[in-house]
Amino acid sequence: MTEQRKVALVTGSSRGIGKAIAIRLAEKGYDIVINYARSKTAALETVNEIEQLGAKAIAIKANVGKPEKIKELFAQIDEEFGGRLDVFVNNAASGVLRPAMELEESHWDWTMDINSKGLLFCAQEAAKRMEKSNGGKIVSISSLGSIRVLENYTTVGVSKAALEALTRYLAVELSPKNIIVNAVSGGAVDTEALKHFPNRAELLEDARKNTPAGRMVEIDDLVNTVEFLVSDQSSMIRGQTIIVDGGRSLLV
Repeated sequence: MTEQRKVALVTGSSRGIGKAIAIRLAEKGYDIVINYARSKTAALETVNEIEQLGAKAIAIKANVGKPEKIKELFAQIDEEFGGRLDVFVNNAASGVLRPAMELEESHWDWTMDINSKGLLFCAQEAAKRMEKSNGGKIVSISSLGSIRVLENYTTVGVSKAALEALTRYLAVELSPKNIIVNAVSGGAVDTEALKHFPNRAELLEDARKNTPAGRMVEIDDLVNTVEFLVSDQSSMIRGQTIIVDGGRSLLV
């Protein structure tokens, strides 16, 4: 009988950082659940790329800001992979980029639901499945706006601060089940998501000029850190947010 392959779910993985993480995990021998909210075409392209690596991949549409959609997402994972899940990468994110004084309740709810509530309810479902195979790894993607003030970033920054706090609580509560929970926080990375920032040009210029490492953070820098956190080498790192910014946030 062949040993069952490990399964990883990466939310928001049809493009950008999420896609790169999904591909790296496929290269490491995981079967992959691609989750997307809008772009089915991009999700299926990602599935195709992963299948060419010899891994199994499926694409599931679900807005992780809605707990009932999370239930449906995990029901489909159960169908395809027999209830197995070893790694959950909480990457899906959204947000309304406006000054605090211009925010409306709907902007707040939308951002908090996807970026913070989504982690809690996905983690609950993931943990139930991870328990069955003696544990697992949960890694969330955060950003420096959680601890620093970035222009127009109020909703996202606050939601990421909640995500990092939730990472600590989950890490303690899930440790007895051998489920290891951490987060990775990146400096400015030039992805499609950054195109929505009104001050994108300044952010990129700042990162190029003021990063002590002498270059901007690239997607691979974040992917390498996620890979480390889902490996057995990092098992004593729990509830931490690892900042990958080339030292940018150290400069006042």
